[in-house]
Amino acid sequence: MLRRPYLATIALSISTLCCALPALWAAQAPDSTIIARVGDSQVTAADIRAAIQNLDPKAQAAAAQDPNALSQIVRAILTQRLVLKEALAKKWDKNPAVTSALARLRENAIIQTYLQSVSSPPVSYPSDAEIEAAYEANKSQLLVPRQYQVAQIFIKNIKSSDDGAKAQVKLDEVKKALAKPDADFGAIARAESDEPQSAAKGGEIGWLAENQIQPEIRSQLGSLAKGSVSDPIQLDDGWHIIKVLDVKEPYTPTLDEIRAQLIQQMRNAKARDNSQQYLEKLVKEHPVQIDELNLSKVLK
Repeated sequence: MLRRPYLATIALSISTLCCALPALWAAQAPDSTIIARVGDSQVTAADIRAAIQNLDPKAQAAAAQDPNALSQIVRAILTQRLVLKEALAKKWDKNPAVTSALARLRENAIIQTYLQSVSSPPVSYPSDAEIEAAYEANKSQLLVPRQYQVAQIFIKNIKSSDDGAKAQVKLDEVKKALAKPDADFGAIARAESDEPQSAAKGGEIGWLAENQIQPEIRSQLGSLAKGSVSDPIQLDDGWHIIKVLDVKEPYTPTLDEIRAQLIQQMRNAKARDNSQQYLEKLVKEHPVQIDELNLSKVLK
């Protein structure tokens, strides 16, 4: 199957994080606006924003772009509220194991937030000179590979002999349909493709980075012009017929394009260094003593 790319570089994250999220955070509804209810529990806009901010960047982008993903987040919050209400009604929070776990969570929260406070770099970091130096030093790693906007018709490879023969017949029929002068790739994909998600969109998969596409397919894409269709490409899961909708050539984003992401990356790295230095200093000032003999018996 074709694999969707993960945003492995700062440059690839520009379109997702810089375009999708501002629209989400700029919502006009006040934080107290009630978005959903279940029983006497309710979820406000502030609850949803807080939940989204705890997600990784990829999940945040999905929530910003996909109403279904955002709806699932709201449903998850409401479900958690229902579980919490039932647990509190049964005084589950008084359970010794729960109180012990809560105490550990409290300690961890104190430790983590305190470490963040002593490790956070000054507001002035990084300077313009440091940003430019980091950009130049990492320029080769910022290259965005060639990207293809593709659609596919997928014919599933069925192992049994009878069904396998039917799959071959279906493949032949699809090839004949595509060979017609007025062939509509999208319509054929919707009717014949065995991959439901892309079939519903006329076979469209979206933009894929060249290095995220399986080699057997990638080797054919290079010889396909925009708008052209590949011969069936057989993989273990079946046959893939690919249409190239558009191509973006490799490029290196400018400093202005990735300045915000580069600054955040540099500040995160600086914070990690500061945290490590703080911990080393703390342990040096307060030497740790460990009874190695008894420690070896702990798990026996």
